[in-house]
Amino acid sequence: MRLHLPGVLTTSLWQHARREAPHECVGALGGLWTEGEQAEALARAAYPLPNIAARPEQEYLADPGALLRALRAMTAENFTLVGLYHSHPRGPARPSLTDERLAAYPVPYVIADLSSKTLRAYLLPTGEEVELVGGGSRSE
Repeated sequence: MRLHLPGVLTTSLWQHARREAPHECVGALGGLWTEGEQAEALARAAYPLPNIAARPEQEYLADPGALLRALRAMTAENFTLVGLYHSHPRGPARPSLTDERLAAYPVPYVIADLSSKTLRAYLLPTGEEVELVGGGSRSE
């Protein structure tokens, strides 16, 4: 599987992660799925969401109402959910056990590791890495 993440969305994601630090940020990615031999998601829009977790320095929980509004906005733009993102302010750029346990959508989960300035994506709860194409995997 591949997730195409244009540079403008990568920049937006990193800005969101830095703005929320030392708390984890969370957001949704809207776009299109392609048909073919290998599933590919084409991200076209980012929807930053409030993190309402009890311990936002260590975990994220998207505000359900804000997520619902983001999903409705995607539908209005003829997009669908193609990914979710969140940050790990102190690393690592891989899913935590909590990330795996709480994964609820069959889309790539993008993790922005602020300590190593690395962006990676996974299918959860399996932990299978997803190839990121486009905007680069490193923060500038």
